[in-house]
Amino acid sequence: MRSLDTRIDRILESYSNFGGINLADSHNFPNRASFIAVLTDIENVIFPGIREDFVLDTDTLRFVTGERLHRIVRNLTNEVLKAIKYICTKEQRDGTGCYKYSEQIVLALIDEIPELRRLSCTDANAALEGDPAARSTEEVILSYPGVEALMVHRVAHFLHTKGVPIVPRIMSEYVHGRTGIDIHPGATIGEECFIDHGTGVVIGETCVIGRHVKIYQGVTLGALSVKKDYADRKRHPTIEDNVTIYAGATILGGE
Repeated sequence: MRSLDTRIDRILESYSNFGGINLADSHNFPNRASFIAVLTDIENVIFPGIREDFVLDTDTLRFVTGERLHRIVRNLTNEVLKAIKYICTKEQRDGTGCYKYSEQIVLALIDEIPELRRLSCTDANAALEGDPAARSTEEVILSYPGVEALMVHRVAHFLHTKGVPIVPRIMSEYVHGRTGIDIHPGATIGEECFIDHGTGVVIGETCVIGRHVKIYQGVTLGALSVKKDYADRKRHPTIEDNVTIYAGATILGGE
């Protein structure tokens, strides 16, 4: 019977052969658990007091918001830095100034939060107005998967537009796992979007969605099967303003 050391050696050999290992002394890439914590803080800044375990009041709101923003800047800067340094190392590019650049991106995200709040509130209102079963804005924010998926998407999309690698996909796939709604962070989505039920919705990278669009469960806004060379082309559909796409619809292709 082989010893445990022999089995360990075989596993370590597979690390060398196939990669898929995150070491601090090599290409240290972002930590998924850290992003989940950051997203929780961001969600609680966007909708304070609604998605958390304790009750806020006007006397503590400024302090709690400030504490969260400091934590977001610190933790997200570190994770964005890892992503940028990982890509720089992998592509043998100069990594000088990575920390400052990462911090600038995160501070730009903080500056964008009022607009992200506005957009998320329009999404919540679209859900309230678009679903006869919805009773209040608070019910929608607390329980509707489409509102959560869109809120996280808008954060991930902002980082995607700033050229941040890896991080936006971690965010989008995290909320995909929670809600069953798969939105690539590259997709552009207008205000007042309502994804009803949500399970099985897929929205591709180059998809453009206008204002006041309602999407039901099982909808795919996807691409035709294309070669990798087409990655920089528009491969997904454009949906105009005031459109409803019913359950199970599949719309493919871009240009």
